[in-house]
Amino acid sequence: MSRALHRGEVALEATAKGAIGVETQVPPNADFFRQPLAPILTALGVAILVVLAISFARANGLIAALWGAGGLAMAAWLRSGRGLQYDLGFGVLVAAGVFAGEILAGNKLWLSALFTLSNVLEIVLAVVLTRRLVTGLHVDSVQGLTRFLTICAIAPLPSALLACAAVANLAEQDFLDAFRIWWSGHALGFAVIGVVGLSLRKAHLQLLKQPARLAEGLGLGLLLGSACYAIFSHLSLPFGFLLLPLILIAAVRFRVIGAAWALLVVSVVAIGGTMAGHGPYHQFGAEDRALLAQLLVLLGYMPILVVAALLEERDQLMQRAKEGRLRAERASAAKSRLLANVAHEIKSPIGGVIGIGELWAGGHVGQVTDSQVEMAQMLVKTARQIEALTHDLLDVARAEAGAVKVDLRPTEVSGVLEDVRRSMALLPEAEGLRIEVAADGDALVAMADSQRLTQVVGNLASNAMKYGASGGVVILRAAWSGDRIRIEVIDRGPGLSEDKQAQLFEPFNRLGLDRSSIEGHGVGLTLAKRLVELQGGDIGVHSVVGEGATFWVEMPGV
Repeated sequence: MSRALHRGEVALEATAKGAIGVETQVPPNADFFRQPLAPILTALGVAILVVLAISFARANGLIAALWGAGGLAMAAWLRSGRGLQYDLGFGVLVAAGVFAGEILAGNKLWLSALFTLSNVLEIVLAVVLTRRLVTGLHVDSVQGLTRFLTICAIAPLPSALLACAAVANLAEQDFLDAFRIWWSGHALGFAVIGVVGLSLRKAHLQLLKQPARLAEGLGLGLLLGSACYAIFSHLSLPFGFLLLPLILIAAVRFRVIGAAWALLVVSVVAIGGTMAGHGPYHQFGAEDRALLAQLLVLLGYMPILVVAALLEERDQLMQRAKEGRLRAERASAAKSRLLANVAHEIKSPIGGVIGIGELWAGGHVGQVTDSQVEMAQMLVKTARQIEALTHDLLDVARAEAGAVKVDLRPTEVSGVLEDVRRSMALLPEAEGLRIEVAADGDALVAMADSQRLTQVVGNLASNAMKYGASGGVVILRAAWSGDRIRIEVIDRGPGLSEDKQAQLFEPFNRLGLDRSSIEGHGVGLTLAKRLVELQGGDIGVHSVVGEGATFWVEMPGV
């Protein structure tokens, strides 16, 4: 028992400490000493890139034309973690890597310290601005990529001013030449390597499991590398026109990550070969060669990243649209099942209500007064309206679910219109209303399901009688329209505005007439649209406020 009590006390004490914050778990990536591997590897990579840049890409004796160390440090810093302790530790190791590379490359101590300070300054500035301005560190959208490239252009400016001013005063170097080479080389390194580092996702590693895509990528990389070598090596072949289409193909096939990798290859080979005295700019001086090679990549090829980002955004929008369509289809299917179930459950009790109401009105359940007869008849009328609604709901649900079968046969349209006219004339709403049939032309035969076409025209005529009765006439017209037969249901009522016309075929939308004396449920036109489409036809409306409305249906002719 004493051990149990002791364990309980220990647990209680631990809970209390956690509750008051005495001992809390360190958030991931907040403590530098818990994850030192990424900064250490980054520092080693930075030192190697510094040595390579100084050894092979110096343009004016001190400033390198391509500086990838800053891009590598920034991308690794952004991807590995954050938190004050982590950032401080990462920054110290990056500074150590830059300084070590400067010393190993043979720079003097004061120059190494100056360049280290300048490089760390621009790396920190790039990291801070990217964290604040690039949402989620995503560079696979036009907005994110544009912001990131802007940051890559801004971040090297203070360092370029500091380092080049010092070099101009202490080492008697031309300030403008040094500034433009520093800024171009460091901005290019940030942009190219930064985009590669930030756009790389786990999904891209799945290419390793797809032999066809992997072979395509390797083949494209081999072609690009071969073209770069042929252009910017001692061969100096005039094949520069090949690079742009190859980078575009990489962007189209692999989006941002493909374009970024292609630009990285081109930047390294083009600037390295140019600084070695090869390629199309070999006749210029070292500083001019460096500037021309940098401008070729920055202005000639870098815009392809924006094209890749546009394609990436299009893919994302298409995926979202696809997911939205699937959700809508599932929701529509669930709604259809619900409508069908509700309508089915209503049919049986409504039939019982109608039967009882008719027995009551006929005096078969006992003596009734005149007022009771009137009430029973109202009950039956209301129940029949509900019964008609359930039939419509069932038809709508079946039509949306694709369960309605249509039997397409040559159908005499004039006979359909006449049948509708006769049935409409028997309704109470037809009192004082003239219903006309106009068949323009002979052999008005459509390929349709006669029963469903009659149902559609009947729904349209019923609506015309309800909402356009003030015009005193409803016209049912049919005529040829090209190789299709156009059926029109015309009324001279108040008409419809454009806003209301846009909402007509939405289910349960009565256009604000829910509280009016006109009976309806807002499913007739929806059902008519579904049935017409199932028969390969089209349906629409033309109306002007104050001039009535014309609902039309076009069916394939025979």
